Amino acid sequence: MSRISAVGLGKAYRRYAHPRDRLLELLPWARGDRHSRDWALRDVSFTVDPGEALGIIGMNGAGKSTLLRLLTGTTAPTEGTFSMTGKVSALLELGIGVHPDFTGWQNARLSCQLLGLTEEKIDELLPWIQEFSELGGHMDQPVRTYSTGMQVRLAFSAATAVRPDILIVDEALSVGDMFFQHRSMGRIREMCDAGTTLLFVTHDPGAVKTLCDRVLLLDRGSIVCAGKPSTVYDFYNARIAAKEDSSAPIEQIEVGDNEVSTRTGTGGASIQSVDLQDGQGNSARVFPVGTRARLVVEFLLVDDRPFPSVGFLIRDRLGNEIFGTNTYHLKLDNPEETAGPLRISFATELRLGPGSYSVSVALHGGATHLEENHDWWDRALVFQLVEDEEPPFTGVAHLPVRAAWVLS
Repeated sequence: MSRISAVGLGKAYRRYAHPRDRLLELLPWARGDRHSRDWALRDVSFTVDPGEALGIIGMNGAGKSTLLRLLTGTTAPTEGTFSMTGKVSALLELGIGVHPDFTGWQNARLSCQLLGLTEEKIDELLPWIQEFSELGGHMDQPVRTYSTGMQVRLAFSAATAVRPDILIVDEALSVGDMFFQHRSMGRIREMCDAGTTLLFVTHDPGAVKTLCDRVLLLDRGSIVCAGKPSTVYDFYNARIAAKEDSSAPIEQIEVGDNEVSTRTGTGGASIQSVDLQDGQGNSARVFPVGTRARLVVEFLLVDDRPFPSVGFLIRDRLGNEIFGTNTYHLKLDNPEETAGPLRISFATELRLGPGSYSVSVALHGGATHLEENHDWWDRALVFQLVEDEEPPFTGVAHLPVRAAWVLS
């Protein structure tokens, strides 16, 4: 049975041409509506299973916060239905549910009461809330004296003092300091591992790819893509790249093992092939950690636009960006002869941790593919790094290290 289920959810706000129309519409003899509907959300349907983490992403104004307000009951839907089973704890916009004149203790107690906890349980949890939030003596002060980061610490600590069945988190955590963000992400991951269902809205791709099992992409109030975090983010990035030219097509192709390769561009230049080669120039997809390699890209110029920048991006298995660069940043001069197929080689050392990685390649104008995207090919190829003769290590980066005793 699903923990969260939404069917055809929609939210419309009334828009009046003149303030008097709002009053006239209430009169008993008024005929017809004097307003138009502005849909913030339309026909949104999805389910979330127990213990699943669902990320919701999209540009500002896409409807993400509206969806959370519907699910938490702070606003009513115009159409559609939803259901949630179990205890719900929500952390929405900064300031919601916080009384500025109450002390930290009083606000923490109020938050726990809203969660349905007994006074005995609240008394037991308050020291934990003070310790986790690291507010110390500030708990005795009114919340209006807190910085935004301190308010986030208090709100998150109170909302997660007990593990809920459903945890809903909006972008409030983004205003906290870096240390507390690490602590809060660790707390969320701990609750998810214990069976909490997570609904997570953020602009941080790394957090979504790390925490979430699935992602919904909202655009203008509708779901335009759903699936694995890496696949949805590839589609999202392609939409951003194509924003300046709405005619640029977006193509997604399954490449095996439930992975999807996304490709988009205006077609001013076209990638023909991408290959990763070892130190001897042989095509390879498995490399020892730290070995030398060459990325070879072949492309064609289709029209007479300015010569494009050529770039690549390496991502880990979760889709997190590891390293990227392009000919613009490397200050590489354009070739004299541009007729026919062109080939470029990027020589590097794969100083990364063991695991699976993907390579994305792009032809674009200027410094990034957001300026003029000719051809952007996500997951053009996948390669594997394996341990060899190097000393064992942990992490995603293989740094050269030499150790020596320092004698006094």
